Amino acid sequence: MNAEHEVPIRDESIRLGQLLKLAGVVDDGAMARSVIELGEVSVDGSRETRRGAQVRPGQSVTFADQTIRVVAGG
Repeated sequence: MNAEHEVPIRDESIRLGQLLKLAGVVDDGAMARSVIELGEVSVDGSRETRRGAQVRPGQSVTFADQTIRVVAGG
């Protein structure tokens, strides 16, 4: 079952690794780097292997059974 939740960000974008930590789907930066480099994370349906990839409001990130929708605010 896929869980979906919104994560508000203050700035116009956030790095993918930071977003995974903020959303609480990884424990720390090392885990974020690992799952991203292993190709387990996708942004808007496309696999993303760059931890520093910029994610903006309106985009969605999927990892494991979690979908994170990035929204403005926060």
